[in-house]
Amino acid sequence: MTVRLYNTLTRSKEELKTVHEGEVRMYVCGPTVYNYIHIGNARVFVFFDVVRRYLRYLGYRVTYVQNFTDVDDRLIGASKETGQSVPEIAERYIKAYFEDMDALGVERADVHPRATRHIDEMIEAISVLIDKGYAYVKDGDVYFRTLKKEGYGKLSHQSLDELKSGARIEVNEEKENPLDFALWKAAKPGEISWDTPWGPGRPGWHIECSVMARKYLGDTLDIHAGGADLCFPHHENEIAQSEAWTGKPFARYWLHNGFMNMGNEKMSKSLGNVKRVVELRREYDPAVLRYFLLSVQYRHPISFNEEVMKQAESSIERLQTAVDNLKHRAETALEGEISPDLAASLDRYKKEFEAAMNDDFNTANAISVLFEAVKLSNEWIARPVVSKEETEALLSWFKTYGQEILGLVATEAEVNLDEEIEALIAQRQEARKQWDFARADAIRDQLLGMGIIVEDTPQGVRWKRK
Repeated sequence: MTVRLYNTLTRSKEELKTVHEGEVRMYVCGPTVYNYIHIGNARVFVFFDVVRRYLRYLGYRVTYVQNFTDVDDRLIGASKETGQSVPEIAERYIKAYFEDMDALGVERADVHPRATRHIDEMIEAISVLIDKGYAYVKDGDVYFRTLKKEGYGKLSHQSLDELKSGARIEVNEEKENPLDFALWKAAKPGEISWDTPWGPGRPGWHIECSVMARKYLGDTLDIHAGGADLCFPHHENEIAQSEAWTGKPFARYWLHNGFMNMGNEKMSKSLGNVKRVVELRREYDPAVLRYFLLSVQYRHPISFNEEVMKQAESSIERLQTAVDNLKHRAETALEGEISPDLAASLDRYKKEFEAAMNDDFNTANAISVLFEAVKLSNEWIARPVVSKEETEALLSWFKTYGQEILGLVATEAEVNLDEEIEALIAQRQEARKQWDFARADAIRDQLLGMGIIVEDTPQGVRWKRK
């Protein structure tokens, strides 16, 4: 089956054909590390984590690069407000980013380049653009001549007239044209800066991604991705400067995920409705947040509200409970053969899952297939006789599609209970043996207060976290 993905550049679904056969080189724009990431940022990183996992499942060698913007106006502003240096602020929030992403099950990129560690390469690239006539210096600033680059506006599908009407000149800027954008910004007194042939300063936002993408992935990427808000001007400007610099296409496929809404409103700082992941992790299990972010096809807007999150909690519980029940049933299953009906059903669900993912990475439809497998699993283990081979086949299916690709269930043994909880469960079991049910119920309530739900099943005592 062929992977088809929606390319923002052509506004159509296209068959995935990579630059190098069997290999995918993918660049996803990472966060500007001046604050904790919000749930809209997390949607990008969780979704493209799944894209990478799925392409790897298909047999591609995936090289995944995701940058950190660790110097810009917002970091400089935070430095002035807090008295901390820009590198100190960046380091703090890079660490926080990894804590959030680790909790959400997002695998580390192959490379997480930082802008400040690639300044020399940026200066070299800008120098080439100046020599080619695509860039010019004005009082220590360096701007890119957008009108000189044929095809400017092709990603956002806007004409030059449309782009000009929306452009504006910042205070103290002396551009040749309103559409020209900064490759390098002259340093203001007290700001972090690097020396260049045109004076001390720091890189513009767009040049960093072009330079780091080329360094780690080559002249032409297979996939370049990010949120829809980056399509213009960031990605549009990346294309212009990269293709002017190298003379080659910058990326074959451009993928952009939809906006995050808070109820019926778009999430934005101006509305004061931004939800930070570090805060949401205190309120929701990270698996619930991951489920929520994958529950809608990535190009569509997604709305965060209490009702949707309750549904996500219920869905994750249903998925994990089915897998846990399967693991418990496996403990008493007997040696035997796999029913041809079960094998056929699992193969059908495999093909349906792949069909969903091959159609522009439709995680919403892929999750629907997971629930079909849940129904099958629940029906199968309710039978009087189930073979060990059948439980293993079901667990293997969930491990591949529910865990390794979507990252929504845990088929492996959970981390052992800590000594306190383990001791309490043992005490409860002993109280039940002694017919001291009042004591057993009290211990159950104590565990519940600790966030542990205890269940008595025919296969023994089970527990799970709330």
